[in-house]
Amino acid sequence: MNPDDINASAEDSDLLTPLIDVACDVRQQAYAPYSNFQVGAALLAESGAIYRGCNVENVSFGLTLCAERTAASAAVAAGERAFKTLVLVTTGSVSPCGACRQFLIEFGPALEIVMVEASTRQITQRISLGELLPNQFNDFREG
Repeated sequence: MNPDDINASAEDSDLLTPLIDVACDVRQQAYAPYSNFQVGAALLAESGAIYRGCNVENVSFGLTLCAERTAASAAVAAGERAFKTLVLVTTGSVSPCGACRQFLIEFGPALEIVMVEASTRQITQRISLGELLPNQFNDFREG
């Protein structure tokens, strides 16, 4: 996707730059000895706080933690429950896996997902979580 195709105002880009910076920085901390595929995530909560996450692999692949879930877990541990934007930085600007999509949908389908190519720091896609996970299994409880 051409970066010119991404609909973002200058103001919007200014808001995303700190999230991209955080996700790029934390990506360097990823523990990925099996795949050599580092992922960094920056999750912006409604409160304005930013939570970081990186992937943490395990020899038992099913126990691997994705960057999206480590960021969301850190946010929940800090008392957050409402999120605005998740920036993911990867090589090839990969979207969240199915497990992460289902994990995040617990907090609502309006979460904006912004995918960024690591080598260029360019936004390649912006999409809502609801669009990424249509017909999701959910129980959007209040409180």
